[in-house]
Amino acid sequence: MASHTGTSAHHHPLLSRRALNRATLDRQLLLRRSDALSAKDAVAHLLGLQAQNVKPPYFALWSRLAGFRPEALSELMEAREVVRIVTLRSTIHTHTADDALTLRPLVQAARDRELNTFRKGLVGVDLERLGGIVRTLVEERPHTMKELREELLKVWPDADPLALSLAARCVVPLVQVTPRGVWGRGGPVALTSVEHWLGRSPSPVPAPDETVLRYLGAFGPASVKDMQTWSGLTRLGAAFERLRPGLAVFRDENGVELFDLPDAHRPDGDVPAPPRFLPEFDNLLLSHADRSRVVPPEYKGRSWTGNQAHCTLLVDGFLAGIWRIEERKGSSALLTVQLFGTLGRAQRAAVAEEGARLLADMTSATSYDVRFGEFANRH
Repeated sequence: MASHTGTSAHHHPLLSRRALNRATLDRQLLLRRSDALSAKDAVAHLLGLQAQNVKPPYFALWSRLAGFRPEALSELMEAREVVRIVTLRSTIHTHTADDALTLRPLVQAARDRELNTFRKGLVGVDLERLGGIVRTLVEERPHTMKELREELLKVWPDADPLALSLAARCVVPLVQVTPRGVWGRGGPVALTSVEHWLGRSPSPVPAPDETVLRYLGAFGPASVKDMQTWSGLTRLGAAFERLRPGLAVFRDENGVELFDLPDAHRPDGDVPAPPRFLPEFDNLLLSHADRSRVVPPEYKGRSWTGNQAHCTLLVDGFLAGIWRIEERKGSSALLTVQLFGTLGRAQRAAVAEEGARLLADMTSATSYDVRFGEFANRH
C-alpha cells in the first residue's frame, strides 16, 4: 500500500515538521535522557542500534540514557544478552538476544532478495548445501569471513569469492562473537550461528504486526514507506491496514499519511530540544523514507563524504553539523565540531558544554578541548 497523499489524507490532523521532529526525538530518548531504562531496555525499545563499527552503539546510548557508561553495554555483550548480527537493511545491528531471534526471521525475505543481486557469482552453488557447510564450520568454532570464504572456495572454486561471503551471511544468521564489539577491547570479526551462540532457536517467521507497533513506538509517527525504509522489507501496507482501526492517523505537510500509537506522547513543536551528539549511522537519521523531520533540506547529504558517514550533531532537534574526536598522546582529547550554519552564543555554549560531557564520559582523556572549525581532511 502506498502512503496516501494529497486530498485523500486531508481529513487527518496535520503534524507540522517541528511537531513530527519533537515526537520522533521523544520516542528516540533524545528530548531528555531516560533515567528509567537500562541499557538492555533501551536497545529493546529502539529495536536495535546500527553497528557497522564498534563504537556507535555506545555513543548512541550515551546520548539517550542518563549516567550511561560503556561497561553497561559491554557486559551485556559478554553475557550474550545482546549480540551483533546482520538484520535491518542488510546491516550489522546490536540487538537484544530476543530481538535477534525474531527480527532476523522477519527480515529474512530481504536477505533472500539480496541473494538474487549476486546470483551470477553463485552459478552452480547449492545454497542449501552452502548453508549446511557454513553452519557446521562456525558451530565447531567461530570463523572469520576470510576463513569461511576459503573453505567454500574449496567446494565451489569457480564461484565469485565475494558472492560466497555474502551468501554465507544471508543463508545462515551469523553473529559476531566477543571480544568483537566490546568497548576498549579489540578482536577480529569471528562468526558463529545465532542458535549456537544463544543456545536457542530463532522464532518462526512472525507476522510483522507486532514489529509495526514497536516501530511506531520508537520512530513514529511514520508512514508505510518509512517502516519499509527502516526494515528493508516491502509490501507492509497490509499490516498497517490490519492495524489501522487501533492506530491514530495524521498527515504531514506534504499530505503523506502517518500512523501512530494512539496513546503515544506527541510533544508540542516548541518544546526545547537540547544539543545531542550522535554517532555515524545513528538510527534516527536512517529509519524514515522522508528524513526531513530531522535533516533540513539544505543540509541533505552533508553528513556524508563519499562513502564515509560522519558523526552528527543535533541543535534544536535538527541536523546542524558533524563532529570528530581525536584522542592524543598524553591523555588528551580534542572534539572538533564542524557546523553547517551559524549558531547563537547560547546555542554554541550549550553545544560546547554537551561536548565536554561527551569527552569526559566517553574517552580516557584527563584533559580535553572542544573547538568549532573544519576537520583536518583525513580521507
